Amino acid sequence: MVFVILFLLIPFTQVSTLEVCPKCGSMEVPYPLSTNNCGNPNYRVYCNNGSLEFMSADGFYYKILNINPSAYKLIISPPPILKNSCQSSDLAFGGLRLDENFPFNISSHNTVMLLNCSENILLSPLNCSSNSLCRQFEEKVVEGSGCRNTLCCTYLKDSSMTSHRIRVRVGGCTAYTSVVDIKSGQSAELWNYGIELQWLPPN
Repeated sequence: MVFVILFLLIPFTQVSTLEVCPKCGSMEVPYPLSTNNCGNPNYRVYCNNGSLEFMSADGFYYKILNINPSAYKLIISPPPILKNSCQSSDLAFGGLRLDENFPFNISSHNTVMLLNCSENILLSPLNCSSNSLCRQFEEKVVEGSGCRNTLCCTYLKDSSMTSHRIRVRVGGCTAYTSVVDIKSGQSAELWNYGIELQWLPPN
């Protein structure tokens, strides 16, 4: 009887170990995230030269900074802003766009700053005033310095907006950054720069 029980347990153990993907560099890849023939393929991420990355619907890769599997969340790095141009490196892709057929969306914990905007944006309800948080980013963070003296606006990503896109374009705003869980009164150099994505757990 003991032999039969052990025999039945062996294949089950092998299947469960295949579910979790191996580390990518130093980063764990918790289930259901999938890098190859492991995890759940609907939760695809990519291990590129030891760096764990998330790919947008348009094929741009964003570095994954950390993952909180118990909260179904991960944080990706905002795209670099090109030096002396105030253009996000994903400008040609129209910014960040998530595939709505997959279980990821942009959480409501992101404070998004749009930079180098056209005056058309003043018709929007965004905070484009001189005390908008994006001014602090331009003044105190080296990456934002190339965007000084341009129009910028800040907004909190909430449920009234699309949760699958942060848009930039020529003729609109050409660069952006994002801060997760921004803290009132904290200096811009200390903000937690990133874009928090959340996922629906597998059925």
